[in-house]
Amino acid sequence: MPSGYKFVIADDHPLFRGALKQALSGVAQKTTILEAGDFESTKSLVAANEDIDLLLLDLSMPGTSGLSGLISLRGIHTDVPMVVVSAHDEPETIRRALELGASGFISKSASMDDIRSAVQTVLSGGIAAPVGVDFGVERDPEVSDLIKRLQSLTPQQARVLGMLGEGLLNKQIAYELSVSEATIKAHVSAILQKLGVDSRTQAVIMLSKIGGDPRAAVQ
Repeated sequence: MPSGYKFVIADDHPLFRGALKQALSGVAQKTTILEAGDFESTKSLVAANEDIDLLLLDLSMPGTSGLSGLISLRGIHTDVPMVVVSAHDEPETIRRALELGASGFISKSASMDDIRSAVQTVLSGGIAAPVGVDFGVERDPEVSDLIKRLQSLTPQQARVLGMLGEGLLNKQIAYELSVSEATIKAHVSAILQKLGVDSRTQAVIMLSKIGGDPRAAVQ
C-alpha cells in the first residue's frame, strides 16, 4: 500500500466527520483529510483535487438529495472511488448506490473497525458492502428502468444533470463548466433523450426519484 492517502469526508455533522477522520487516520501512516459540510463545498473539493484516493459521501447533506449527489460527483471525477455513508442502510439503498457507481457503502452505525476495513477494501480495488445483507433485486420497474438510463449518461451529461437538479440555467452551467451555452444545450438534449423525457423539469423530477430513502424513491 502507498504510504500516504488523500481523503475527502463529506458530511454535514461535525461529530460524525470527526469519527470518520479518526477511522481514516488509522488506515495509513500519512493521510491528508479534507472536509466538506455541504454539497457545494464537496463539489469544489472534488473538482480542485484530482489526486483524491477516496471520497466518503453522506447521502443527505445541504444542497443535494439522496443518490443524485453521487451521480453528479461521479460526473466530475469518474475515477475517484466514492463510498456512500448513510443512516439509510436498507438493502434497496445500498444496491442502488452500488449500481450508480459507488465503490462501497458504509452504514452510519458501523464500528470503527468496519469503517476502516471497508476503506481498505476500496483502496485495494474492491467493492465494500455490509456483510450478510441480501440486496435482492429491484422490485420497482420504474426505478430499475431509471437506473439503466442514468447508467447510460456520459460523465459530463451526469454532471450537467446534477446541475439541472440544482436549478441552474444553461448559461450558469456553461459558465461553471467553462464551455459554450450551445454545448450545454446539446448535453441537455442528449440527457432528455436518454432519460426518455421532454423537458428539463421532467428530467429533474426523474433525478429526484433516486432518493436516499427507498421509501421515498418513487411517489
